[in-house]
Amino acid sequence: MKIIDSIVTQAAVMATVRRDIHAYPELGFEEVRTADLVAQKLTEWGIPLHRGMGTTGVVGIVRNGSSSRAVGLRADMDALPMQEFNTFPHVSQHAGKMHACGHDGHTAMLLAAAQYLANNRNFDGTVYLIFQPAEESGGGARVMMRDGLFEKFPMQAVFGMHNWPGLPVGSFAVSPGPVMASSNEFKITIRGKGGHAALPHNGLDPVPVACQMVQAFQTIISRNKKPIDAGVISVTMIHAGAATNVIPDSCELQGTVRTFTLEVLDLIEQRMRQIAEHTCAAFGVSCEFEFVRKYPSTINSAQEATFARQVMADIVGEANVLAQEPTMGAEDFAFMLQAKPGAYCFIGNGEGSHREIGHGGGPCMLHNPSYDFNDDLIPLGGTYWVRLAEAWLAQNV
Repeated sequence: MKIIDSIVTQAAVMATVRRDIHAYPELGFEEVRTADLVAQKLTEWGIPLHRGMGTTGVVGIVRNGSSSRAVGLRADMDALPMQEFNTFPHVSQHAGKMHACGHDGHTAMLLAAAQYLANNRNFDGTVYLIFQPAEESGGGARVMMRDGLFEKFPMQAVFGMHNWPGLPVGSFAVSPGPVMASSNEFKITIRGKGGHAALPHNGLDPVPVACQMVQAFQTIISRNKKPIDAGVISVTMIHAGAATNVIPDSCELQGTVRTFTLEVLDLIEQRMRQIAEHTCAAFGVSCEFEFVRKYPSTINSAQEATFARQVMADIVGEANVLAQEPTMGAEDFAFMLQAKPGAYCFIGNGEGSHREIGHGGGPCMLHNPSYDFNDDLIPLGGTYWVRLAEAWLAQNV
């Protein structure tokens, strides 16, 4: 692997920064301490910055030469609202909050690149270092854009990266087209008429209606959409009743829908609404149907994905740049890719053998309470960011 020597030299320092962020996780739009740390490091390296975009976002600006070309590199900073199972020294000090998705590592990798770019400006143009809040649920990318991210910092392309457990350390994955699904949420309230459980004929029980509805939704996936089109409907919550001998007045269903295309999403939403309303009508109860489109599908530009692949291959070799298998997980970097060309890649986080004594008993998977980011990725990820920016700005266009 062709990892930049000076980034390797600073790897232990960056790992300490990463573990500090891990120990003090902050949820979306609350990343004040994390943003302070990022700003402190950028200022220490002489990098001008802008704060407050997207509430707690930080944008560093590294310029050199006279070219008007610019590229954006994005890392997310927020943690998840979950309790950590690990007990190693850098375990979360904030109960109910944890860096279980590796955003602490994403921040550290971009900081490693920032330090090198500030000290070795081997490019002509501008690199914007985007430290984004609230990826997990707040749509921080969209909020930064609403605050003028691309107007204040005009760039021709933007790139993102996420660690990926299960991929070997030393490998990347990138592909053109859809690589992560859209994320959408629904809430359906069935309103019947409660009564005594021993006298069901005197009421309108919403629970069997809900059961019919949940089963019927899966026929949308198996019988309405094309079999080759991806789509997932997951009913993840059913709430009804408070006593065993009482038929409840209402029953509430909630869950998510994931697709790669708007056409499939439109179909699923339409059919879910029809099934919900008509099922309720058939049983003589009423229905309230809510469907919220959260994050769109993450779709890599073909040209930028190919460009990123070439940069990766120069660093780790062609054999270690894998096809990016699309996942039904979602990512708010999708909003940035709707506005600018770019690519979102995966960097291998390994199987979990890097975790130190004191890690939890669960697997080292994303959103798992026993997860921990692999600090060995910091030099590799930092090198990728540097070489990507340098190569992008070196293009003759």
